[in-house]
Amino acid sequence: MPSLRFLPVSPRSLLRQQGRALWWVVLLVLMAAAVGGGLWWKQRQAAPAQADASAGRGGPGGPGGRGPARFSAGGQTQPVSVGVVRRQDVRVQVNAIGTMSARATAVVRAKVSGELIRLHFKEGEEVKAGQLLAEIDPRSYQASLGQVQGNLARDQALLKNAQLDLQRYQDLLAKDSIASQQVDTQAAQVRQLEGTVAADQAQVDAARLQLSYTRITAPIAGRLGLRQADRGNVVGPSDATGIVTINLVRPIDAVFSVPEAHLAQINQRLAQGAELPVELWDREQKRRLARGRLGALDNAIDATTGTIKVKASFANEDGTLFPNQFVNVRLQVNLLENALTVPGTAIQNNYVYLVQPDGTVTQRRIRVGVADGDRVAVEGELKDGDQVVVDGIDRLREGAKVAVIDSGAAARADEAVQEGGARRAAMRNLTQEERDRFAKMTQEERRAFLRSKRNQPGAAGPAGAASGTVGGEPATAAPAPAASAEGGAPGGERRPGMSPEVRALLDKMSPEERQKLQAMAPDERRAFIGGKMQAAGMAAPGAAASR
Repeated sequence: MPSLRFLPVSPRSLLRQQGRALWWVVLLVLMAAAVGGGLWWKQRQAAPAQADASAGRGGPGGPGGRGPARFSAGGQTQPVSVGVVRRQDVRVQVNAIGTMSARATAVVRAKVSGELIRLHFKEGEEVKAGQLLAEIDPRSYQASLGQVQGNLARDQALLKNAQLDLQRYQDLLAKDSIASQQVDTQAAQVRQLEGTVAADQAQVDAARLQLSYTRITAPIAGRLGLRQADRGNVVGPSDATGIVTINLVRPIDAVFSVPEAHLAQINQRLAQGAELPVELWDREQKRRLARGRLGALDNAIDATTGTIKVKASFANEDGTLFPNQFVNVRLQVNLLENALTVPGTAIQNNYVYLVQPDGTVTQRRIRVGVADGDRVAVEGELKDGDQVVVDGIDRLREGAKVAVIDSGAAARADEAVQEGGARRAAMRNLTQEERDRFAKMTQEERRAFLRSKRNQPGAAGPAGAASGTVGGEPATAAPAPAASAEGGAPGGERRPGMSPEVRALLDKMSPEERQKLQAMAPDERRAFIGGKMQAAGMAAPGAAASR
């Protein structure tokens, strides 16, 4: 086996090899740095072009109003809706939760025991005080009355006879023909019989009263509840539920609690003789139920809650309020006269965007006061008649250029698109005979006909029409009616509140754009219409006033 031999390496050659490898490493590092720098420079040059392309593709003027350009400066004109600053009286109200309470409640019970033979009322109806409600079998009470009346007649006859004897005895005593003791005895007997007749008369009155109790009448006026006893039942004074319950609900009261912090102001207004208005609202606080006035305050504050109970009265003439009904209460404790107000949607973080005459916006710091409905009392550098932005605030900044879009026009255009889609769906479901008859109708007759077809049970909406089925059967295809220049809305129907600009915009849209517009959400649809109007150079109503 041959042996391995190692050649000697000099230190000089070893250093030369290491130096050559170090140069290769440095060269590779420089090449990597150059490649990275080139890529970085290319990305930096491409970023502005990409931002411009995304701004033109997804900005507020494009479809949907989405994308990065929505919040970029860009110098673009932003479509917004505005509200007007105005002076008006503002109510200072205290909100509370209350419960309705009947002014008076009576449980109708039988005062005598017996069998119910007649009922003279209907459940839930209104009755007057003294109105006949039910009758109990009166025969036993009539017999009792006859018995005591007989006793009374007998004792009255005995009394009459005793009085005649006393008269005779007194005549004989005057002639000294009879002893005075006999006269005194007869007088005592007369007085005894008079007492007996009086007792009999009381028994007759009691029996007659018991007989009257067999006719059960309403003790108070009000609304009847559900009956608790039926004909043929034996009722009596000890029945807990009685026959029926009556609640006096005209007028009716609302009981609620207010914080003790408002007590001084309420007492001050009451001492001045002012009537404090009270409003009742439903659970969602969308519908006002009634208006009334403050009636009375409790005599003590609840220490556990720090509130005091308040009672307000309401006429309830229409009978919509019921006892134990839950209500939201708004008590007006004061009135700010001629206060500066703005729409509540215009306020964000104690400032508003004011639209200036040159079409730009500027921020105005305000102090927020009390709210009355959808308007809020404010203090700040605003004056009556100024316009503030109420929709589109998130896209604005100081000095941004805006175009005032009538929010009502966008909403009406949205409604027109939805109405047109429903109308096209109804047209697709018509038979050939119905189409021929439809062509001969007047405009009003066509509207009524399509409305009746859409309201029919099982009628397909836009989704069902798109799928081509109505009630599970294939629907006859029909071309969708185009938007006419006369009406400006899809389907040829004129929208009375639609502006000419929106009608002209809808007329210029292709069927594909209308279908795309119909598929959008309401917010996207309004933004799309605003962008289209801006791109076409159409000024929405109210835009001229802002410039």
